[in-house]
Amino acid sequence: MPGRLASIALAAVLLSTVVPARAATIEITMDNLVIAPPEVSAKIGDTITWVNRDVFAHTATAGNGDFDVMLPPKTSATSVLKKAGTIEYYCRYHPNMKATLKIEP
Repeated sequence: MPGRLASIALAAVLLSTVVPARAATIEITMDNLVIAPPEVSAKIGDTITWVNRDVFAHTATAGNGDFDVMLPPKTSATSVLKKAGTIEYYCRYHPNMKATLKIEP
């Protein structure tokens, strides 16, 4: 019996180290022609929820071409982050709306 308890304890420890961390959901808003927050740090697997609170259409367009999210007025969309890197992005309709997304492994 003591050997079995040790095996169960060892299995519990190993499972706790193998289970991946939960991905985060990060909200980025577009309101009054401003992207907030202007800089976000995230990890691969995290979900970005883009929220357009304006009465204007916006986009979240990556300068490197990784994503181009269309956001009609008063809508939201989600994207799951798939690769690491620092991405500068902007709104194609309002190029002065700029922000940075830093994605870590």
